[in-house]
Amino acid sequence: MVVSLAQTQLFMLALTRILATIIHVPMLGGQSVPNQVKIGLGIFLTMLIIPWNPLPPETASLPFLAFAIKIAQELLIGSLAGFAAALTFSVLQIAGEVIGLGSGFGSSRILNPAFGESGSALDQLFVMIAMLLFMVLNGHHVFLAGLDRSFSIIPLNSPLPDFPVDRLLMMLGKMVAVGIQLALPVMGALLLADLTLGLLSKVAPQVQVFFLGLPIKIGIGLFILGLAFTTMFPLLAELFNRIANRMLELLGA
Repeated sequence: MVVSLAQTQLFMLALTRILATIIHVPMLGGQSVPNQVKIGLGIFLTMLIIPWNPLPPETASLPFLAFAIKIAQELLIGSLAGFAAALTFSVLQIAGEVIGLGSGFGSSRILNPAFGESGSALDQLFVMIAMLLFMVLNGHHVFLAGLDRSFSIIPLNSPLPDFPVDRLLMMLGKMVAVGIQLALPVMGALLLADLTLGLLSKVAPQVQVFFLGLPIKIGIGLFILGLAFTTMFPLLAELFNRIANRMLELLGA
């Protein structure tokens, strides 16, 4: 069977959008995933999501310049959808950073392989837990369903719609608020610990509060974090269940 140039261009447009989307999800296309695996997964998903409807051999193909513009358009669409998915994991990163700064873990920063940047130990712990929950709660199924739905909202080789910038700003604000909300129990306990240590320094000035406070705050932070995980899991499940909705909201759905 002869595959026309127009059919090949259509396949490349779909592959571009899918690759631009999955590279924002650490488990599917993060920096720790080899490029060969990303490309192979992108081709496999393209073959599953895009039905094979052979175009007639005489179908006109896009000129080079028009095809390059369409590739850039699919990159933009995929990047927006992937950014919405990446915000879910950024919530955990924000919570880990906020807790790490207050508890003392922020002083030791190490490389986070999921995002390819440095972070605290709590930051890595939160991201690892998020990735495990993402797979256990079938978050990857929800993500792939949103990716499939994006082709119905914005078909291939169609004009670029107007993207709602206000929705992007509102989504960013909500995700930052959720990250702070996750960190609030630990931050509240650390604030009480700081107040207690401040009073102790006034009552007993000879006590080295700085050296005494660091291990105490680390212990309190870990203890409260362990208790708070039971309340965090339902919130994380809700975040993962709505990952497809956030992807489609940024695409104008």
